[in-house]
Amino acid sequence: MSLDTARTAVGIIGNVISLCLFLSPVPTFVQIWKKKSVEQFKPDPYLATLLNCMAWVVYGLPVVHPNSTLVLTINGGGTVIQLVYIAVYLTYSDRKRRVKVLSLVLLEVAFVVLLLVLVVSLVHELHKRAAIVGVLCVVFCTMIYVAPLSVMVKMVIKTRSVEYMPFYLSLASLGNGACWTAYALIRIDLFIIIPNGIGVVLAMVQLILYGAFYKSTQRQIAERKAGEKGREVNLAQVVVDREEDGAGKKKAGNGGAM
Repeated sequence: MSLDTARTAVGIIGNVISLCLFLSPVPTFVQIWKKKSVEQFKPDPYLATLLNCMAWVVYGLPVVHPNSTLVLTINGGGTVIQLVYIAVYLTYSDRKRRVKVLSLVLLEVAFVVLLLVLVVSLVHELHKRAAIVGVLCVVFCTMIYVAPLSVMVKMVIKTRSVEYMPFYLSLASLGNGACWTAYALIRIDLFIIIPNGIGVVLAMVQLILYGAFYKSTQRQIAERKAGEKGREVNLAQVVVDREEDGAGKKKAGNGGAM
């Protein structure tokens, strides 16, 4: 197998895993659609991912970085998916949120279009174009990887519980980072290696924490369920006692009337 064939195969696998990750918030938006309200959901992750995907689309364009079709396809798809999420959010949010989110989307689009126009018109060497856009992509991608995962890791260590850290999502993140790191290593591309290498490390940390705190998590869940069951039993006993007390008073009242 040639290097190009291997790179394409790994890139296709990366496209599939990335697509699954992009689609993972679907249940959240189904819930928003059913309730006709965004409630307390925040649009920040989807706005950040939209900016990241659009930046990578620019990076994958032939006029910036040739032979990056698979980078272009998955991030083009990711851009469309994030726009759908944001459209649903705008539909079911109040006017104040709608104006704010729409303004941020337009600002992001304007930034990416301006970036493309300036890079293509002012920079005439492909490797320099790729370097400028690539640095921005590394910054955006690293922020998206590091920010939520670092918060999650801190929460797990503090609570000694992995109840709210989805195992399969962490595993998919590891697979995604590993695929794109391998893709970039076959034909060295530091701008893809750096953020995805960081993603691999963070995903591995998550999985290690999952293994370390799995037993304590199960114990906490069991204790919470036992406590809830105890409260239900106590509540039932209170109801029974009240009913018996009411019946006793009623009987005493009837006895007095006789």
